[in-house]
Amino acid sequence: MALSLELIRKYNQPVPRYTSYPTVPLWDNKIDQSSWEKTVKIAFDRFGKKEGISLYIHLPFCENLCTYCGCTKRITKNHKVEDPYIEAVLREWEHYLGILDYVPKISGIHLGGGTPTFFAPESLEFMISKILKSAERTKNFEFSFEGHPNNTTFEHLQELAILGFDRLSYGIQDFDEKVQQAIHRIQPFEKVKLATDNARKLGYTSVNFDLIYGLPHQTLLTLENTFQKVAELRPERIAFYSYAHLPSAFPAQKSFEEFLPKEEEKRALYEFGKAKLIEMGYEEIGMDHFALPNDPLCEAKKTGTLHRNFMGYTTLPSRMLLGLGASSISDVWIGFAQNEKRIEAYEDILKEHHMALVKGHLLTDEDLLVRELILDLICKGKATIPFSIWENIPAKNKQALKEFEEEGLLTLVDLELTIHPDGMAVVRNICSNFDLRMIQTQEKKAVFSKAI
Repeated sequence: MALSLELIRKYNQPVPRYTSYPTVPLWDNKIDQSSWEKTVKIAFDRFGKKEGISLYIHLPFCENLCTYCGCTKRITKNHKVEDPYIEAVLREWEHYLGILDYVPKISGIHLGGGTPTFFAPESLEFMISKILKSAERTKNFEFSFEGHPNNTTFEHLQELAILGFDRLSYGIQDFDEKVQQAIHRIQPFEKVKLATDNARKLGYTSVNFDLIYGLPHQTLLTLENTFQKVAELRPERIAFYSYAHLPSAFPAQKSFEEFLPKEEEKRALYEFGKAKLIEMGYEEIGMDHFALPNDPLCEAKKTGTLHRNFMGYTTLPSRMLLGLGASSISDVWIGFAQNEKRIEAYEDILKEHHMALVKGHLLTDEDLLVRELILDLICKGKATIPFSIWENIPAKNKQALKEFEEEGLLTLVDLELTIHPDGMAVVRNICSNFDLRMIQTQEKKAVFSKAI
């Protein structure tokens, strides 16, 4: 059962995606290299040694600009940029090894971007091999990467498979030619099929397709054609994201804004796409994510072991995620830190043997309680609200939760909150009522506005 048009309009509000709590704009940024190093060491000693750590490596280069994209990237056809960048990433990893003062176990590696397959296969092999030689792997490690179907070669797949990679994600976005031309992401179905077939020939156990709804020129008919092609290739996982239109931050998006679907049309695209995925045999994991029934994500959802971080839903148990590379974000559960986004600045700082941190946040006890509460709601659809948190929620937010209950979207009994299946469509709206950092910021702004 889909949400009514009335509820869609009511909850069509800008709310965080909660890949972190607090969200990045509300970090207090009272962090420096010394405090971050101490935080990483504390986290590693508490749980990182036992659980292992995950690595996210941001590889920011792309040969062409996809005009819809909101990622941190550098457009260039000059592949001489590969070596100095990899040297900087490895310097950063060496710095972390010095902090840990112990041979770490790696539970996961994810290569994101940009376009990781911009880098030559031998460049990626050199970087990953150096990292793996300095660490051990956990028993159930997961290595994955993001690839562009147009330039993910058989050699890329082969080199990474030898290193232990068996999961990959292709940025498809849409198969319609008119949509592809508008967003400058032109990739024929044949190339996607070849890249997918090659991965399976080499033993990759999981292929994910990223799809986006709300793109220029998208209609129910074009989306149906896209899903027909998706059904032919049947990837194990699908991320079905909402297009985020932010032309002030990403000016290239202005090139097609007159062709974007209206909000109600956009919601219809999502409902249609979700229905098609369910019809194709996929199960809904959570916000925007779907998987085939035998996928580990489905099992994790059933057993209550699903986790979520900056990369989305995951089955990895590690609470330590170290981000390497320009703009990367590290999450060690009790603290966050983000690297310098400017590539040359990032490389120069690492040459001086400093960490390239530009912002961060050390979580308070209250932050940790709210973080776990929001994660439970997003991953499990239910949570126990700590009394200390409930006491600090303003009356208007408690009233909002009551309205969700009256609308049949959740049940709240004695601080036990359960989100109904229809309510998961607005889980971010529900979570925002527990976002004490955002609530307090809004209250301060309201007081300031009245004062002037």
